Amino acid sequence: MEARPFFSRVAELERKGRRFALATVVRTQGSTPQVVGAKMIVVADDERGRAAGTLGGGCVEADAILAARDVMAGGGRSLRAYELTEDLAWNTGLVCGGTMWILAERGEDALRAGPTPMIEELARASEGGPPVAVVTLLERDGRQVRYGGRVFVDAAGTLIGSLGDSVLDERARVAGLQQLERGTPRLVSLEGGRDLLADPVSGRPRLVVAGGGHVALAIARQAMLIDFDVTIIEDRPEFADPARFGGATVLHGDMAGTLASLDYGWASFIVIATRGHKLDADCVLAAAKTPVRYIGVLGSRRKTVLLADMLRAEGVSEGRIAAIHAPVGLDLGGRAPAEIALSVMAEITRERYRGSGQALREV
Repeated sequence: MEARPFFSRVAELERKGRRFALATVVRTQGSTPQVVGAKMIVVADDERGRAAGTLGGGCVEADAILAARDVMAGGGRSLRAYELTEDLAWNTGLVCGGTMWILAERGEDALRAGPTPMIEELARASEGGPPVAVVTLLERDGRQVRYGGRVFVDAAGTLIGSLGDSVLDERARVAGLQQLERGTPRLVSLEGGRDLLADPVSGRPRLVVAGGGHVALAIARQAMLIDFDVTIIEDRPEFADPARFGGATVLHGDMAGTLASLDYGWASFIVIATRGHKLDADCVLAAAKTPVRYIGVLGSRRKTVLLADMLRAEGVSEGRIAAIHAPVGLDLGGRAPAEIALSVMAEITRERYRGSGQALREV
């Protein structure tokens, strides 16, 4: 795991005046060692090669580093196809049978919308600020792929830059917004042999758990395994011990009041797992008044009905009530705290990426 967000490193290089290039997997076909959107920084004065990120290692990555150095020296862009034959796979350990297209660009070309530099905005997005989608136009001619332009889309749906065509710009804006919601890069095929690579940049997701009992502890551990920034709120001193939640932020105090006072970002989630129904209700009401798109509540279906009735009586809209997932979690069958935690984080992951939740063999 990178110690700092990828684009924070990029911004630091820019501030220090160090020349660098960005290499990105923009298209894949078949089995490949990296996915669309994978990135690598190559710094001109760094003999080690890449400074951050990876394209899968082996000779493909080594050649991409050479391509990145070429564009730093001579300008322009390099977009090459790498066919992963069986011989290449045997020699490098890469998965065989696929093709990766890798785009290498100078940093000042890759992270700009026309005359507008976007490096600082991308760094802020990667550190938890408003997210930004990078949308790159690719033009296909058989197996040849060419760079066609780039725009950026912010969380409000504003398009920064232009692809030179109003219809294309709108397609790019919509694709960028859709992937901001899903949180993963996606290649969108258009008519006329063109594709849009919509690549969202956002910070670590945040999970706030109201409650510090055994299930809350298991949820916190499971969330940290998948790199969530976890905050625990607990009003009992013995359960608000930071040593119990290694790596999480622990806030000791009134749970509902603390929930209401926090600053929630784009990718924030709340789970309510307190010790009693009245405290759950207070926390649900506080959570419903925040902008968080997902609120999970542990408990029975009967409790869910009572909570919804309480929220309506308090004037909470049906739209906000729909954001409450209760009982929280997917039906995996387990009942132990660790199994409940797995169920909860599985549902949050499905919500975060807009997944189907189906078994992969059934998709």
